[in-house]
Amino acid sequence: MVKHIVMWTLEDNNDATLVKTTLEGLKNKVPSIIDIEVGIDFSATDASADVILYSTFTNREGLDAYVNHPEHQAVIPMMQRVTTSRKVVDYEI
Repeated sequence: MVKHIVMWTLEDNNDATLVKTTLEGLKNKVPSIIDIEVGIDFSATDASADVILYSTFTNREGLDAYVNHPEHQAVIPMMQRVTTSRKVVDYEI
């Protein structure tokens, strides 16, 4: 099992719902996603990210299939437009 976690800081927090809806919509479009959860931060501290993606895949090949899937690729320009930073962690359990 592979966990894929991504955290973003948004240019404008008003975009958080759009980001959440868009990312959650990938669940039904990318077959290799086992589960996907998107959270919007409410703590608003200096150390906080604004949005987090927590997703699971069967293996690294499933994660690679997600990363390269056309539906995922289509989301990247929007994410780059509305975010100012991105951190990612991928790990196996």
